[in-house]
Amino acid sequence: MAVLSPWTRRMFLKGNNMPSRPVFTFFFLKQNTDSCHKHACGFSTAPEGEDMLLNASKKTQNKPTAKAVTISRAMKAYMEQAKAYDDKMKAEVADYEIGKRHLANIMGEDPDSFTQADVDRAIEYLLPSSIYDKKARPIMKDPYEVFPKKKAAQFGLDGRPYHWMYFTILPNYYSMLYEITWKLEALKEAEDQLRAERRLEEMEGQVFNAASSEWLSLHALKTKLVENIKEKEYNHFVTMMERLAAHPLSGREQEFIMSWRISLQAEQLESAVQELEVEEGGRMCATAKGTRKSSNAIVKVYKPGSGNFIINGKDLTYFTQNMYRETLLLPFIVSGLLGKVDVEADVEMGGPTGQAGAIRLGLSRALTAFVDEDVKEKMRLSGLLTKDPRKKERKKPGQEGARRKFTWKKR
Repeated sequence: MAVLSPWTRRMFLKGNNMPSRPVFTFFFLKQNTDSCHKHACGFSTAPEGEDMLLNASKKTQNKPTAKAVTISRAMKAYMEQAKAYDDKMKAEVADYEIGKRHLANIMGEDPDSFTQADVDRAIEYLLPSSIYDKKARPIMKDPYEVFPKKKAAQFGLDGRPYHWMYFTILPNYYSMLYEITWKLEALKEAEDQLRAERRLEEMEGQVFNAASSEWLSLHALKTKLVENIKEKEYNHFVTMMERLAAHPLSGREQEFIMSWRISLQAEQLESAVQELEVEEGGRMCATAKGTRKSSNAIVKVYKPGSGNFIINGKDLTYFTQNMYRETLLLPFIVSGLLGKVDVEADVEMGGPTGQAGAIRLGLSRALTAFVDEDVKEKMRLSGLLTKDPRKKERKKPGQEGARRKFTWKKR
């Protein structure tokens, strides 16, 4: 039985000095030879002063509540869906492997060494298509690249979610924002400490260089987080990351920042660099094309040279305004080849603005054949290797111009 202390017994028997309906519950174990059972002994004082001893010696069992039953059903449904997904992917992978072997036999290749690149070339050869959108053309990819990824279970058998931000609906997204915020706060604290200790020289050169990369696209972010991110949430992500990258000490978090960016330098410069040709006189020549609006230009750059610039058989006086002449001199200034090369440009169609832009683009592309990687990157950052996509906007029906409306008159 339960043993009550003298103080407890005295306070219980008084009754009038105790609060209204106090309940004391004592748990004890009663050992039997057969098994162990839990018992509860409760005491209650009614307002009328009648003390009652409530003795409950029932076996306590963990009966599932309605909530527990619901959670177990949810977990069971998830396990069934996961099993169906795994079975589907196994069947798709088996079909893909069989199809790849058949495709290798058709092309006369070794099935064991037949790669995905070989599959793409074979599909393009056997099923030619002139459809403009590449996504609509026939493909044969690994099933894990075609079918969207599926999240693992977000909660255990007891219904407790694994992730501490589970109830935000986008736990991975908000966890990422949380990490960005704390990294930014840590950088601010480090900056304050350096300023307090007057060690400002240590802050120089620690800014993250974002020139050769860009942020992940919305689709890439969805794929990485395995969550349905909206455009508004993506814009918030870019804003937070740009705030982190703009901090004077952001270079300390370069690895984290680059995990959310993709490199562009190698891809862009590969298409910009031109091949060198050697003429009979021993001079090196590089040829490139440039476009701007409706103007097309073919530019040849010779090295060594004396700084001659020929445009359609004329010198720089081909353009009457100094603005266009300065436009053509900018690539020489950035590359450091002013007065060291000769240029011949043939341009057609368009006006002076379009022709000057086309020549400058072709000239910049041709000059990349004579400079090193650092200068190429400098030219790219200056915008010399980027085509200007702007064109004249068409006039709209029902209005005076492309944007301008007719003057409204009341009468």
